Amino acid sequence: MEEVPVRTVTYGAACSLDGYITAADGGIDWLHFSKEAQAAMGAYWKTVDTILMGRRTWEFAASQGAGGGMKEAGGMTTYVFSRTLPSIDWPGVRLVSSDAGAFVRELKAQPGRGICVMGGGELGTALLAAGVVDEVGLNIHPVLLGSGTPLFRDPGHRVALELRENRTIDGGCVLATYRVRNAGA
Repeated sequence: MEEVPVRTVTYGAACSLDGYITAADGGIDWLHFSKEAQAAMGAYWKTVDTILMGRRTWEFAASQGAGGGMKEAGGMTTYVFSRTLPSIDWPGVRLVSSDAGAFVRELKAQPGRGICVMGGGELGTALLAAGVVDEVGLNIHPVLLGSGTPLFRDPGHRVALELRENRTIDGGCVLATYRVRNAGA
């Protein structure tokens, strides 16, 4: 019997240097969009076929029209994790109200490409706590917001990381990818 390779789960976000993914008012006007960032994201999207979002990230994405860029990411399956949404009526988007860690553990065992946890500190932290995140990919912006939506909350245990790649891009942003050393622990 041929063994199915385990898919890589990457928690990715753009964040401020002080670790926020939105300003206190929910704004993202501080984000610097550059051709280099777009090229890096374009290359990354070619490696994934699944997007995971929490409710707040989904609501923001949906409010931006076409699912907040999911139209461009054609062929993706998106799972939105929420215990409060009754349903989602959007092509290619499925609502998950069960345990996020257990769901993603099963998803990783299925054939496919990479899995992207898009933004959302609460879902990202829950999946880190469950030990199912393999990588953390960040676009760190040169701004201190002081408050807002944190990139991470307390996962309940130490999460050891190993730097895999980093480089500076336009606007003074730093792209950094870390491997989670104790994934699955």
